[in-house]
Amino acid sequence: MSPFSRFALYFAEVARSGSLRRAAEQLHISASAINRQILQAEEELGTPLFERLPEGLRMTTAGELLYGDLLRWQREFRVTRQKFDELQGLKRGSVSVGLVQALSGGAIADALAEIIAGWPWLALDLQVADSQSISQRIRDAQLDFGLVLEPEGQAGLSVMAFAELAMGVVMPANHPLAGAESLSPGALSDWRHILPGPPLMVHERVAMLYRHHDLAPGNPISCNDVRLIKSLVARGSGVAVLSKLDVLPELARGELAFVPLSHARLRPLTLALCVAPARQLSRAAQQAIQQLTKVIEGLHQPHVS
Repeated sequence: MSPFSRFALYFAEVARSGSLRRAAEQLHISASAINRQILQAEEELGTPLFERLPEGLRMTTAGELLYGDLLRWQREFRVTRQKFDELQGLKRGSVSVGLVQALSGGAIADALAEIIAGWPWLALDLQVADSQSISQRIRDAQLDFGLVLEPEGQAGLSVMAFAELAMGVVMPANHPLAGAESLSPGALSDWRHILPGPPLMVHERVAMLYRHHDLAPGNPISCNDVRLIKSLVARGSGVAVLSKLDVLPELARGELAFVPLSHARLRPLTLALCVAPARQLSRAAQQAIQQLTKVIEGLHQPHVS
């Protein structure tokens, strides 16, 4: 249950994204419907809330005032809900969690399923997005906590738990190199390469690796979707350099193999459980964090050098 109007939800998303189109994608509603709500509110309030610019929408002074108040109201209501939950003990409660797409399977999904099965009284809001969006929602008190990648690039967050997962070569389970303990980049020269493209988090790391070793594979395949990369690798279309985080579910099922790369300059990918620094969390959120922390710390692996 939310005491906030449909306009308030639409307005806040446009304010965050600066675009009707991006807001529509996040809310899964048409941009025209969002625009109608904003125009109607502007007419009723007697003042414009946004400047319409070629590159998007920018809040006016009135819009900034409204946005600030709306964020404050949302924070205060969440605190009130938490107090309601405390009155009920652990017989009711709600927790909102943000997580990146790579966690939609594997150990984190298993842990969430255990929470759902063990806490039938819990209302659980799971939001899948990129790390930057999740971080902003945590800072705006829209999420209790989130699982993000590379937290050092996200200001204004406190890290409660983290795991560093190696970068390595992903290949079919029956690939000739699948049994190796580690591989050097030069060992990949005989195989066709599937390269992760932007905006994937691993793109810059992989591009740096290829530049450093002057690797220029013939007929490379570039792809900006990890799920398709894994599907192609499983079908024998090539090998790919990814984070182990990207393939945890497939490794558990024996569908793919992962061999770490022995390259000191190739940093592992960091997965972190983050909260807002001064955030007062409900008991339900704290217990969810405790359960997920155990799983995240179990993923941590030393970097291969």
